Amino acid sequence: MNRLSPRCAPGKFKFKLTFVSVLGSLIFLVACGFWGGSSSDTVLLSPTPVIVEKTIIETIVLESPEPEERPLTKDVVVCLGEEPESLYRHGRLSRAEIAVQQAIYENDITHLSYEYQAHGLEKLPDFGDGDAWVDEVLVNEGDRVVNADGNVVMLAPGEVVQVATGETAVFNGNPLTMRQISAEFTLKPRFWADGEPVTAADSVYSFGLAGQTGTLAVRDKVLRTSAYQTLDELTVRWTGLPGNRDPLYFTNFWSPLPKHAWNDHDPVGIPTSEMAARFPLGDGPFQITSWEAGQFIRLEPNPYYYRAAEGFPNLDSVTFRFVPNADQLAAFLLNGECHIATQDALRSHQLNFLNEAAAAGLLQVSFATGTVYEALNFGVDSWHDYGDGKGRPDWFEDARVRQAIAMCIDRQKMMRDFLNGRSQIMHSYLPKDHPLYPSDISEWPYDTAAANKLLDEAGYRDVLGDGYRQDPRTGEIFRFTITTTDSYQLNRQIVNRVAEELRQCGLVIDIEILSSENWYAGGENSKLFGRQYDLGHLALPIRQEPLCGLFISNEITGPEDKINTETGQLYSGWGGLNSTGWWDKGYDDACETAVVTWPDTPEYTNTHKQAQAIFALNLPMIPLFPRLKFAAAVPEIIGFQIDTTQESELWNLYTLDTTPHE
Repeated sequence: MNRLSPRCAPGKFKFKLTFVSVLGSLIFLVACGFWGGSSSDTVLLSPTPVIVEKTIIETIVLESPEPEERPLTKDVVVCLGEEPESLYRHGRLSRAEIAVQQAIYENDITHLSYEYQAHGLEKLPDFGDGDAWVDEVLVNEGDRVVNADGNVVMLAPGEVVQVATGETAVFNGNPLTMRQISAEFTLKPRFWADGEPVTAADSVYSFGLAGQTGTLAVRDKVLRTSAYQTLDELTVRWTGLPGNRDPLYFTNFWSPLPKHAWNDHDPVGIPTSEMAARFPLGDGPFQITSWEAGQFIRLEPNPYYYRAAEGFPNLDSVTFRFVPNADQLAAFLLNGECHIATQDALRSHQLNFLNEAAAAGLLQVSFATGTVYEALNFGVDSWHDYGDGKGRPDWFEDARVRQAIAMCIDRQKMMRDFLNGRSQIMHSYLPKDHPLYPSDISEWPYDTAAANKLLDEAGYRDVLGDGYRQDPRTGEIFRFTITTTDSYQLNRQIVNRVAEELRQCGLVIDIEILSSENWYAGGENSKLFGRQYDLGHLALPIRQEPLCGLFISNEITGPEDKINTETGQLYSGWGGLNSTGWWDKGYDDACETAVVTWPDTPEYTNTHKQAQAIFALNLPMIPLFPRLKFAAAVPEIIGFQIDTTQESELWNLYTLDTTPHE
């Protein structure tokens, strides 16, 4: 197989690299010579250390490599962290499987920087353009609708729905008028890899398969659809169920599947068939030519790719190689066995190495903030006898205490130390670059003087002069526990740092590390959802539609047959979303309005921003920073770029190119 030439030769591979010995234990990587070689050109690498009692740090300063002759080949090897199990389009897809799909299927819609873009479509439908609209329709008993709680139901007496005026009503058997969204999509003219044209009928066929053989999430999207139909050779119309208030209506297009090739097969068997799972007929820039189990998938250009006249794809071939060992993968990157390493294949402990290699000109590393962020939940209102002056003093009911704790934590330094300064501090459950983030929002920057003043004002003072604050009612030392899981090294780093910094504000912090299964377990005895914790470290998702329901009062966990005496509402059950116990009427009003407001109104944007402003002022949770997404490539790869919200870094694989090393 032709490849870009190896990136190092005997006596040539040298660069500056820092390595760390953690308690006398080193991880060795053989960068030129693979594993166990005795060459003098071996470079020792190690992960970023966890916080431990003793570390030994050494630095080796070597020279940059000299330029070498490299052939003008355009055969690229992409290394994945695992072998795909199935490439079926409506299956439960891993990052590795999505990466391969970028090669064999056209992206109909891209999702870059929290915005959506038409790619294989002529445009995205929009209310203002007339290719999306809202109708008012009569509904009767037995009709499928989406009720006021957002669930798909068969309309029956007693069901609560949102009527066309925006108000809720109880269905009594008489017809009601509800709102219904429709949107039209037109495909760009293109072809399958066998030369047959891609049509609107292929999209409708894909919709049908999704309803029969897709994952639960895929089938739920189908269930919320009233009709999906062809209008002409390239145009389809989607119509949602009455009451389906979908802010992402403009993405409700089903990516095509080849009806002409698959229609004669039993739909039930298609997901596991070789034609769908291993060698799917696609309309993208490449087609699979061979798959060696456990080793690689090789692809060559699709001769019928609709952008071939523009010179796309640029590459002569793409080979997906499976390398589950991340440290071995790093060696393969440096010696040219891999030209691209995808985000699923790399690990956070390699950040220092990747930065060093990039600084030396040996790699290019693409970073983006991800759609999962680190957060610290307060046990504001605990359950039963755990807190609230029973099990422990009522530390966190006072917003000043929560604000002070936020200002005691140097989130900027934490982000710089743990994520190489490449993420961003968050002040809401959305990041600043999200289109629904408010321009004016309360921020609580690192400021121990202001934090200590707030704690004094709240009554938690160092009465004895021993450096520890006490509860004014009980005299107890202000001491509590921060809980996290053992899933990631970053978890330990965060809670250790938080405990260390809060001591500077006179607070004593204990650390509790649980398994993910125990921390996130449901039920009354769960620490998290049973509301039996003090400060909890969590990883939370960032969604296009804000998750304001995480802090709404009707989502407070508790026994669903009991009334929350604070809110006057029934608890949501132990599977509720709000594990803090915090609530605020203004926040409730804003969030409840936002989640039922239709996306064609300014109220949708305004109420989501109002909810965030109230959240940021009251701070039932301290948002820290998003996790990083990162991937790496050799310098010869042109156009390689990872994005915050686009799932795969190979979204623009058709444009990637190579250049000789200078």
